Amino acid sequence: MLTKYQQFFTGRPTVEIAKDLLGKLVKYQTKSGIIGGYIVETEAYLGEKDSASHAFNGRRTGYSESLYGMPGNIYLYQIRGHYCFDIVVQDAEEPQGILLRGIEPALNIDKMIENRHMSGVNITNGPGKLVQALGIHSRDLDGQPMETSPLTVDLHNYKIPGEIAISARIGVNLKGKDGLSPRRFYVKGNPYVSNVKKQDMDLECHGWKG
Repeated sequence: MLTKYQQFFTGRPTVEIAKDLLGKLVKYQTKSGIIGGYIVETEAYLGEKDSASHAFNGRRTGYSESLYGMPGNIYLYQIRGHYCFDIVVQDAEEPQGILLRGIEPALNIDKMIENRHMSGVNITNGPGKLVQALGIHSRDLDGQPMETSPLTVDLHNYKIPGEIAISARIGVNLKGKDGLSPRRFYVKGNPYVSNVKKQDMDLECHGWKG
């Protein structure tokens, strides 16, 4: 039987979960304290029928095995030398996931700056950047349930987006049948969204309500 936490990540379309994750707080427990930030950008990957998914056409390897796990588990993988963080969604053996593409720093920001060796929006405005900012440099957390892992998403501590924008995903094969599908979601105006133009940034409220 699924826990209440796991139930958040299944039982409804993956694109809905991807939208609902915007504003939730990512937290990573380290020896120097908790590091984290609010999710501002996600991408949905819809499993075996999605040409951009690691499970497209039933592809299954030891590397991507965690994608077939329980809802709310971590799928941590490396691509082009960078580590990226997906959340497994839907029931076990249904390999759908949501990539976290950007977070707004909120907890232990000085440590995030130290981890990235830079400041400003470039700390966390991309999937590899945010993982590095958290201080994660291996796949040790791959396959772990977020509910009991040092890396988790706090579903009770969140901000509310003023507007959710939708676009095609970034960095996928555009010639694939789903290359241009609108499965990227972000907080409109937030400066920590990847590839956002300065003229489109809401520097006062960062795109949050209230």
